Amino acid sequence: MSVFDKRLLTASSAASLLLCSLSGPAQSQTAAPAANGTTALPDIEVTAPKRTQQPRRPRTRVVTNKRRETPPAAPPPTQAQVVAGQNDRLDEVRRSLVAPTGAGSYEMSQQFLESLPQGTNTTLDKALLQAPGVSQDSAASGDLHVRNEHANLQYRINGIMLPDGVGAFGQIIDTGIVGSMALITGAMPAQYGLRTAAVLDIQTKADAFNNSGSVGVYGGSHGTITTSLEYGGTVGQTQYFVSGRYFGSNLGIENPTPAYNAIHDNTSQEKGFLYLSTVLDPQSRLTFMSGVSNGNYEIPNNPGQPPGFTAFGMSNFDSAQLNERQTEFNQFNVLAYQHSGDGYDYQISYFNRYSQLHFQPDTIGDLIFNGVASDVYRQSMINGIQEDTSYRIGFAHTLKFGFSVSTEDSLVNNGSVVLPTDDTGAQTDDPPRSVFDSSAKTGYLFGSYLEDEWRITNQLTLNAGLRFDQMWQYIDANQLSPRVNLTWKPADGTTFHAGYSRNFTPPEQVLAAPTNLALVQASTAQPQVSQNDPVQPERSNVFDAGVTQKIYAIPGLELGVDAYYKTATDLLDDGQFGAAYVLTAFNYAKGINQGVELTATYNNGNLHLYGNLAWARQVATDVVSNQYLFDPDELAFIANNYVYTDHAQILTASLGGSYLWNGTKFSADMIYGSGLRDGFANTSTVSPYTQVNLGVSHDFNIVSPTKPTTLRLDVVNLFDTVYQIRDGSGIGVFAPQYGPRRGVYFGISQKL
Repeated sequence: MSVFDKRLLTASSAASLLLCSLSGPAQSQTAAPAANGTTALPDIEVTAPKRTQQPRRPRTRVVTNKRRETPPAAPPPTQAQVVAGQNDRLDEVRRSLVAPTGAGSYEMSQQFLESLPQGTNTTLDKALLQAPGVSQDSAASGDLHVRNEHANLQYRINGIMLPDGVGAFGQIIDTGIVGSMALITGAMPAQYGLRTAAVLDIQTKADAFNNSGSVGVYGGSHGTITTSLEYGGTVGQTQYFVSGRYFGSNLGIENPTPAYNAIHDNTSQEKGFLYLSTVLDPQSRLTFMSGVSNGNYEIPNNPGQPPGFTAFGMSNFDSAQLNERQTEFNQFNVLAYQHSGDGYDYQISYFNRYSQLHFQPDTIGDLIFNGVASDVYRQSMINGIQEDTSYRIGFAHTLKFGFSVSTEDSLVNNGSVVLPTDDTGAQTDDPPRSVFDSSAKTGYLFGSYLEDEWRITNQLTLNAGLRFDQMWQYIDANQLSPRVNLTWKPADGTTFHAGYSRNFTPPEQVLAAPTNLALVQASTAQPQVSQNDPVQPERSNVFDAGVTQKIYAIPGLELGVDAYYKTATDLLDDGQFGAAYVLTAFNYAKGINQGVELTATYNNGNLHLYGNLAWARQVATDVVSNQYLFDPDELAFIANNYVYTDHAQILTASLGGSYLWNGTKFSADMIYGSGLRDGFANTSTVSPYTQVNLGVSHDFNIVSPTKPTTLRLDVVNLFDTVYQIRDGSGIGVFAPQYGPRRGVYFGISQKL
């Protein structure tokens, strides 16, 4: 065999071996002769290698009697939780029913109120001083002003308007019942009528129905003592909440002197509130609210006043010994039915309010100093119905309409003791005489509105509507008022609002009661001006625009600016024109009100800060009703010049915040005012002032970890700044009033 044949045979054998390995194990076969006569090699059996595996560990079977447990199912909601959920949904529907689309709104939560120095012991008017554009005033003049307006503030509880009362300084609403409140300003949508300077929309506590409450005692300087109790729970389908407060102090009304202690200024006040809400079915509920307040006040004295008249043979009297008093009583009740269907929501309410005021003079003292001693009694009973409906038409449109109608029975009595005078006004004789002037009236108010809330895009909403108001009181008048508002949210965190509203504001019936001047002729009560035109309703145009912006570069910071401009015909105003702490209304022929407000809030964890600054200007001209209230020279000057209203303050600011550290809450706030008007025809101002308040509180788990005991310490007017709110001069200002001197207060409250 040649070398070539050997190589060929070797290659053939290798190929056969490769095919066998690829085809798997071959069967053993007998060699057969090849075709060329040679003997073929026998087939080679090739076995594929077995894959090596790691030896397995023997598995040990564990036998146990413990069964495998499945995660426990969540417990079914309690009846109270179901009812709370239904009420939360209906609360949300109610808020959207009367939403102030296009108007400005400054929110104050329950947590915000609790974080103020004095917490919920702060009265409602003092809490509102922390809102933009709100300035303080004396109790006799209405307590506060929003955007330089006098009164004209509307109060609503859960969307239901409370009618006017007759009190000069009694407050029926306690901050303890407030879950949240919003001060709504600017151009109001059509559902808001009558009082339109601002709307204070109060939502009652939503977390007060878990069978818990609190009791507390608080007091300190100026003989202050206040006790409070509140409790709420759920029984079946009904939620309830009840609260009560007593307040006593020897600084009931602002001190007319800069002294630390006022003379003859004790007060005792009681307040109560009841809330009941029953879910009738998942779509409807019935709500009842009732509030009551009773206040007794001593009118503070200003010593050293010179006597001006002789009465009962006396021509000398120590003004520090005067004994004037005033009592006020207010009560309201509301019964509301709310239903929320598929795109159709409404609420209808019955309301009433009873108010009573009685000023008791010091007959001899008032005659000697003022020449007149007036016993003033005012009473008002109001009953009415309010209805608001919202109907959604597709995605873009929500139609809103409603009405309110009320009747008021008012009584104004003025029993005065006067001294006789001659034609020059000089006293002619000593023995006084009595006169009695009384005015009783049944009046009616009616208002209705229709508006369309048009959601043009997801970012742009237009609200356009018409409102009609009619009054039948001492005069009859009406007005059809167009309203238009726009809200635009071009980006997340940015909200623009703008609007125009035509407003119609009737005077409060008791403040517009006429006076019979013939009864006081030839007496010390005879005015120098005999003109006495009736009080008219105010008609105005309001333009407002503003923007709020979240600053994402500084998380938690939000800034806002709002500007407004108002023109008015028969601008309403009122003031205290005698010793009695009661108000009397009058009109300016024309008025202009304008201003700009800046706001800032910052929230970061346990730190909460806020600040507000407002510039405002309100001027008016020509007194056209109740002209007898003015001196002839002042009346003539106002007829030919625009003058500042007495409550116009150019600059108003507030600043505050709170910080929670290791369970201790520190809080501070500040108010600043450039001064209200004073002097002849309000041509000057009182001095600017700043008041700083501090507070600290801590929760202790003495009774239970879930029912803390809270101790607090507060300082009002930290730097004991002596400042005047009024100096006794200016239009409708009878006596001076000073801000509170430094006060230190302690409190303890226990969760129940």
